[in-house]
Amino acid sequence: MTVTDEPAAVVVGPAVGDPAAVTRAQVEDFLYAEAELLDAWDLDTWITLYTDDCHYVVPCNDTPDGDPSRDLVLIDDNALRLRSRIERLGSRKAHREYPHSTTSHQVTNVRLRPVEGSGPGAELPVVAEFTVWRFRGERSTTYVGRYQYRLRVVDGRLRIASKRATLAMGSLRQVHDVAIIL
Repeated sequence: MTVTDEPAAVVVGPAVGDPAAVTRAQVEDFLYAEAELLDAWDLDTWITLYTDDCHYVVPCNDTPDGDPSRDLVLIDDNALRLRSRIERLGSRKAHREYPHSTTSHQVTNVRLRPVEGSGPGAELPVVAEFTVWRFRGERSTTYVGRYQYRLRVVDGRLRIASKRATLAMGSLRQVHDVAIIL
């Protein structure tokens, strides 16, 4: 099934209950669906994968463990800022991404950590490696790094409570910017 066939089916994914019972295969399918939505530029559907209190962070290369509350980061978005980013990226005024770049989000080495907390607030920490290819005009750039997710079960479905995309590159010089969603 592809995003263009039935986006709702991709977003819904398998029904899950207890985060401790979620399998790696279920998490991989969920993360692959997220990547597919990003590559299709279906950002309105993509944002539905996130909780209402979500957090999306891309730290600076020189402080990969940086805390957005005290350190400079490239991106520090809550749900409202993510929605604003989606609106801006979908606008013709977003000259850096109009027309949209072609992207390929590749997620690998998915590892689940022990569930933290209990009840409705329980979170499943997940670590994965990523490579994101961006093609724009005659230029291609590659972003490489590690994702750190905190997943929650909301209404019987996996949702992203937080996502941290730490770039493994020593410098952004070769990619110039982060104008896409990693």
